Amino acid sequence: MRLVKPRVVLFGASGTMGHEVFNELWKRRESIDIVLLLLPAQREKKLFAPFEKQAGINSLPGAGVAAGKGLKIVWGDATRYPDVVEAIRGADWVLNAMAFISPAADYYPEMAKAVNTTAIQNIVDAIQAEPDGAARIRLVHTSTVAATGDRPPPIHWGRVGDPLKPSIFDFYAVTKIAGERIVLESQIKHWAVLRMTFIMPTHFSALMRLRDPIMFHMPINAFMENITCADAGYGMANVLAIPDDSDFWRRVYNMGGGPGMRISASDYQNLAVQLLGLSGIQAVSERNWFALRNFHMQFYFDSWEANQYLHYWRADMESYKRSLLASMPATLKLVRLVSWQVVSFRRLIENKVYTILQRLAGEHRNGPLHWYRGRNDARITAFYKGYAEFESIPDWGVDMPNTDPLQPALILDHGYDEEKAPLELPDNQQAAKFRGGKCLATSWDGCLYTPLTWRCARGHTFNAKPYTILKAGHWCPECMPPAWNYDEEARLNPFFAQVWYPNHLAVEDNVYLAECVLDIAGADKD
Repeated sequence: MRLVKPRVVLFGASGTMGHEVFNELWKRRESIDIVLLLLPAQREKKLFAPFEKQAGINSLPGAGVAAGKGLKIVWGDATRYPDVVEAIRGADWVLNAMAFISPAADYYPEMAKAVNTTAIQNIVDAIQAEPDGAARIRLVHTSTVAATGDRPPPIHWGRVGDPLKPSIFDFYAVTKIAGERIVLESQIKHWAVLRMTFIMPTHFSALMRLRDPIMFHMPINAFMENITCADAGYGMANVLAIPDDSDFWRRVYNMGGGPGMRISASDYQNLAVQLLGLSGIQAVSERNWFALRNFHMQFYFDSWEANQYLHYWRADMESYKRSLLASMPATLKLVRLVSWQVVSFRRLIENKVYTILQRLAGEHRNGPLHWYRGRNDARITAFYKGYAEFESIPDWGVDMPNTDPLQPALILDHGYDEEKAPLELPDNQQAAKFRGGKCLATSWDGCLYTPLTWRCARGHTFNAKPYTILKAGHWCPECMPPAWNYDEEARLNPFFAQVWYPNHLAVEDNVYLAECVLDIAGADKD
């Protein structure tokens, strides 16, 4: 009797991480059937043509469904519910590596919302519409480190359950948080959310394509626990080995690369520049091009938890660097060699790179120097506190911030006894109070996935599972940006205040309206 192979549906297979997931699935195609939903665009058609050929599929010129040996491709759009239904029909597993990420998400916020939120609702709805889908189909969804926003010292170490704080103007993070919440609040019985850190491409050309003024948004004293695209894809594919009765399910994880992938932002910038044989970031930029606050990234206390299930900690920063060097074009390898050996040549290249980066910082609408020159009050306030703070930033080497990874760090209070098990209704009430609100439930069965009624400090009433609130860091959906009203939120919400006051003053009183993100809409086409 022929055994029916599990059907694995993958969204986002043409992305940096998603294609690595696909490559891992493709290695296992003898034991699984693979279903992809892909845009019928030229890039995707070209990228997957070799796999169609191996599966005996005749390529379609546009949208439609193509199927062959072990591979089905729905050429469509995840923002269209019928296309998602077609992809998920008969699924056993759904892996969502799809995301419309920054900086593109900053330039096209409506597309970010469509892909990162609307499409996730489509996926959840389609799973729940399948026969016994909510109980039978496993969903693994990728979220983002951007959900927790700026984490300067001493709060540069984070864990799941910390407050969600999408940085001001970060519409990408807002849409990803909304998509994550859809998964958490769904009826699906087997789900997991992987909050991905910065996914680093391991090919040099892919790294160079990341060049954008967003590089200046991250403060030089930020801390990063990165992951390579290969390890991210490997880890996500490894979920297929996790049984239904594992305690892996119905949890959110921080997915970082572990101790070997931790680095300060300034050291990472130096690594990228020094690959070309140049002195470092200080030789090709000005210090005040880099923001003082309002980005994201952190080290993780708890990234080991995802690794203990998914076993993806393979790379470190040294092996990552070797991968980039191995994929560097021969001409750039020659530039690197000569730059090392000839000081005058190195300075010539550094001057050219300085000019390129100066244009990004000063002539692009998403560049901090452009904000300063154009008197973009909102951006300067959010990223620098004010013009005076921008102007007082010293030169490189003067009063440099502390980037010691071993400096003291705070573990944030989640507002209840995290060691207690099982939790009781008073624990929910205590957590709500710490968030400036109330848990309105008068009884509870003790299940973290039984929705309760809550009220925030502004009087909004909402329903949410205790896991969503206590364990995943969500709170009132109506108070979630946009607009951004964090100064008031910190005064109302002690839980949130922990992540706001390390680099904001209690006397600040700023509000950033929802439409503030539109000031750089389409800026990549200028």
